[in-house]
Amino acid sequence: MADAPSTAVLFDIDGTLVDSNYAHVDAWWRAFRAAGESVDAWRVHRAIGMDSGRLLEELLPDASDEVRDQAKQFHTAYYSEHMPQLRLLPGARELLEAVADAGHAVVLATSAPESELSVLRELLDASAWVTAETSSEDVEEAKPAPGIIQVALDKVGVAADRAVMVGDAMWDVESSGTVGLPCVGVMTGGIGGDELRGAGAAAVYDDAAAVLAALRAGEGPIAALR
Repeated sequence: MADAPSTAVLFDIDGTLVDSNYAHVDAWWRAFRAAGESVDAWRVHRAIGMDSGRLLEELLPDASDEVRDQAKQFHTAYYSEHMPQLRLLPGARELLEAVADAGHAVVLATSAPESELSVLRELLDASAWVTAETSSEDVEEAKPAPGIIQVALDKVGVAADRAVMVGDAMWDVESSGTVGLPCVGVMTGGIGGDELRGAGAAAVYDDAAAVLAALRAGEGPIAALR
């Protein structure tokens, strides 16, 4: 495929394109209580976007595997209650369209399970612009492990030095940095700009709409892709 894109922009979905992080916070907080544990909501928020297994190890370090499994099952149930209320974040679809129009492969680099991804996919309604996507089935461990990022690059055959990641959490920055591609941070997941920059983000914007404005102005890491 001689005309296949040689550059790519990878997008996290939760908290980056879809306003779902606080739904996950509520679902995990309730799940822990249902499993007989208590974790402060702010600690839950700090772990959102992390691989669920690592999240459970971080937040329930002394719990048994059985309790962790129960919490994970409760989270799935409680999060499903939020799905009908999920909405796109400002500029999300427009950014995907603009990136595709610029000639870059658009990759949804998420470790969401298919049950969640199908809802996110329908909400985004962006199949015309998306070249490839990942899911929890692609790797054994999600972010901050770099597997999802590498799988995303492999799916479109693009080298790390010709790609950019867009995400809302330190885990996006860390995982993309491990593979060797810059990460653009957005603050719509509830993590501040200073912390995202401290984790190594190449640039930080309020939201996807601000990333789009920078791209249209010829500024930022995405505009610099050649």
